Amino acid sequence: MGPPLVPPAATVQGWNRRIELRPWPVRWLRWGINPNHFAFSRRLRLLFLALGAAAIVRAAAPFLEQTDVFSENTDGFVSYRIPGVVVTARGSVLAYGEARKFSGADWGEIEVHLRRSVDGGRTFGPARQVAHRGPRLPRHPVLAEHPGGKHGGPEEQTVNNPVAIATREGPVHLLYGVEYQRAFHVRSDDDGLTWSAPVEITGAFAGFRPAWPWRVLALGPGHGLQLQSGRLVVPVWIALAEGSPHGRGVSATILSDDGGRTWRAGAIAVPNDERTPSPSEAIATELPGGRVLLLTRTRAPGHRKVATISPDGAGGWSRPELVPDLLEPVCMSGLITLPDAAGRPSANLVHSNPDHLGVAGRQARPGDRRDRRNLTIKLSRDEGATWPVSCVLEPGPSAYSDLAVLPDGTILCFYERGRPGALRPGSRREDWPYARLTLARFNRTWLESGSP
Repeated sequence: MGPPLVPPAATVQGWNRRIELRPWPVRWLRWGINPNHFAFSRRLRLLFLALGAAAIVRAAAPFLEQTDVFSENTDGFVSYRIPGVVVTARGSVLAYGEARKFSGADWGEIEVHLRRSVDGGRTFGPARQVAHRGPRLPRHPVLAEHPGGKHGGPEEQTVNNPVAIATREGPVHLLYGVEYQRAFHVRSDDDGLTWSAPVEITGAFAGFRPAWPWRVLALGPGHGLQLQSGRLVVPVWIALAEGSPHGRGVSATILSDDGGRTWRAGAIAVPNDERTPSPSEAIATELPGGRVLLLTRTRAPGHRKVATISPDGAGGWSRPELVPDLLEPVCMSGLITLPDAAGRPSANLVHSNPDHLGVAGRQARPGDRRDRRNLTIKLSRDEGATWPVSCVLEPGPSAYSDLAVLPDGTILCFYERGRPGALRPGSRREDWPYARLTLARFNRTWLESGSP
């Protein structure tokens, strides 16, 4: 028999000493090799140079990988919707959403389910219910004022709009609503494996009542933020329930400055007026200098996302403006800031949303919802002022999405999409965008390969 394929540990340690393999003190673990050491031969130098060049080529090559994380009609649930994704301080991927038991409607028997990945989102552990694990709560009385809708039975419980925040220190916070009436907070101190008992934080929304006497509340959805200052920021929307259970809303944020122990209301960021009618679901990201950009879904006739900026995520919001490059089919979207080499917010932002304003089979009026398809990833290099880079991720039926970034720079998009042959319930149209929740992994090279 020949020599062993794997050298003994002592031999490897000797090699390490001879070529001075040592850790560099940077945030993400890297290894340095000293090619000037007397024992580092010319042949080995050439070998490592070749390997390094090959690694650079591989890193620069565009790639896109997709994994279905939740699928409709599995594990006793008709539908999975409202995706959210975060990457923990340990690099684990937490993908979560609403598990809808009996129908795909926004109200009904709904739980929040989560799956965890420890290999960058390539594979996932089993789904687990993470909310609401407290006593069951009664139905929202506002439903009685809007009969005829798809609201589920009197004993059903809607657990809605989960929003997670993965902190730099390790803990992960999860906020969610029950019956669009009450809000709760849970926390994980073991990388998303277990979660605390729920703590009600509905009182944080009381600060909005003088300006907007809401009857319905919702968080996010998607993910929240931990700013460089340590502040936790979660986008929310609150509505008067006029015309429909979600009618006449505004967008705002809630905040915590003590690690999630207490929460308070910020200022209303996007009002409900002629310029920005019916604001609702919003997503936030941190810009350089601690500023916070909020992108909000509205029914503005111009069909563009609405942007506003705060110096601290709490108040002082700028005048909401339509973003010319970001189409608004009336759908929640994803937004992240790519970190710089030091892990701080850079000027580079990534956005995901159905880039489509067409409607099949009917005449749409300005402000009406458009068909949800053609999910597109866009890149801004100037803090969201312009979005010149665009690449289609899902040309077919596709809807809500959320974004995150791994320590190695890989970008994650967790999104709703259809399946070939999946029919819209009660119809023969094959444009049902809610057949599954899929995680896409891609690098910036793939994104920029779609640039005009």
